[in-house]
Amino acid sequence: MRDFHRPGRSPVYAQNAAVATSHPQAALAALNILQQGGNAVDAAVAAVALLGVIEPAMTGIGGDCFVLYVPKGKGKVIALNGSGKAPAAAHAEWYAERGETTQPLNSPHGVTVPGAVAAWDRLVADHGTRSLGELLQPAIKAAEEGFVVAPKVGSDWAGDAPRLAADPVSSKIVLVDGKAPAIGSVFKAPLLAATLKKIAAKGRDGFYTGEVAEDIVSHLNSRGGLHTLEDFANAAPEYVEPIKTTYKGLDIYECPPNGQGITALIILNILSGFDLKDTGLSEADRIHLLAEATKLAYHQRDDYIGDPAQVKIPVEKILSAGYADALRARIDMSKAGAPVSVDVDSVEHKDTTYLCVVDKDGNAISFINSVFHGFGSTIVTPKTGVVLQNRGLSFKFAPGHVNSIAPGKRPMHTIIPAMAMKGDTCVGPFGVMGGQYQSTGHAGFITNMLDRGMDIQEAMDAPRTFAYGGPLQVENGVDDATIADLEKRGHTVERAPAKKPIGGSQAIFRDLETGVLVAGSDPRKDGCALGY
Repeated sequence: MRDFHRPGRSPVYAQNAAVATSHPQAALAALNILQQGGNAVDAAVAAVALLGVIEPAMTGIGGDCFVLYVPKGKGKVIALNGSGKAPAAAHAEWYAERGETTQPLNSPHGVTVPGAVAAWDRLVADHGTRSLGELLQPAIKAAEEGFVVAPKVGSDWAGDAPRLAADPVSSKIVLVDGKAPAIGSVFKAPLLAATLKKIAAKGRDGFYTGEVAEDIVSHLNSRGGLHTLEDFANAAPEYVEPIKTTYKGLDIYECPPNGQGITALIILNILSGFDLKDTGLSEADRIHLLAEATKLAYHQRDDYIGDPAQVKIPVEKILSAGYADALRARIDMSKAGAPVSVDVDSVEHKDTTYLCVVDKDGNAISFINSVFHGFGSTIVTPKTGVVLQNRGLSFKFAPGHVNSIAPGKRPMHTIIPAMAMKGDTCVGPFGVMGGQYQSTGHAGFITNMLDRGMDIQEAMDAPRTFAYGGPLQVENGVDDATIADLEKRGHTVERAPAKKPIGGSQAIFRDLETGVLVAGSDPRKDGCALGY
């Protein structure tokens, strides 16, 4: 339990319902929906739409999403894949013929058809109690009347400003005199407000057909993109079968590939063979184990994960006990393994927002939405103000790889919501933001709680470490003696800059004995948890 003699947030306790988001305004919007009689789905969609306005570097209608949902907190976990596809004309051979094996961050070829709006529309129709138009009103109001730029939002915005300023259209729409809006200033997004009103009036068709789709397609085509109006008209989310593993008595559910949730499960499977409750383990031992399990699991991800609609992925084999045993046997407690070879820039902690809601009826939702890099591709549509993601950069642009770009194919995705279950009873939704880090973050959060006895807030506050594709990154809070021990084992340790912490997180767990909800929100972001 938390030591209340040291500084830090306390968990939020609630009898009826709880929300946790990366921005107080979004958390309040979600709570208002719940107190007005809406359910968890209604609250989540209202919050994520608002976040697309007030956290524009992280998320928006030009991005993608994934969802896990447990109606009434009992029974089957429902998974919705709201990630978009490559254009029908996007053949790997087309790029190979032109000698293009990689794409810059602002490439139109990195923009897949955004999947978020279609997923919101489907989710609300199938599981909500309010119309999408009603749920978009907080977002419309913020875009039209303006919102105050929060500290972390403003810091991220300033970091992305040079990329935005290089594009005259984007600079005009999302910057102020060529610079990011100041923290504490009020920013308005009138073009985005008008687009949100179209979606409110027409649902998914307000985005994927008509003026909005025409503006997106024509702007991408002017940059050399291969997108067509038909690509947009055909956009649709897909209900998929979630995957899971059991760790220390809890069933941890993830969305299946094309997401990287399977990587989190591999890490947990590897760690399940160690006694992490052993008080004899040093902090360096624990960091070393997580680092080595991470490198092994991410190697499997990079070799096997793509779009299961187009490539065969051996999910059952990868999640088998025997597979975990074989990977675990490769860990040497005294020596760091070789880092995984990755593409340049792929280890950055990309920009995403995660939120979760549990309502008074037990409905529990785990919801993640992203534009990938800060402001995605930094391509913003001139008439409709849509910030377009660059999730397609996850593709390989050369033929032959499991994740090679292809017509109508979904790329490997880093964004992953999670759900903890005890049999058929929902314990709670959780998620960790931070691009590549997310799978390690899920595993680290769960082991902090189940192996180290941390409460939900402590588990996300604890210093983070990440080993993938280079140095072992560690946050402030890892002491010098621990770092020296890790370096003796062969790790090249790099401290993460204080202004660029590793990811963020939100979670809501239910105490199954009392029924009380316990919620937490990561201090690395502007957000908070609320409940009643």
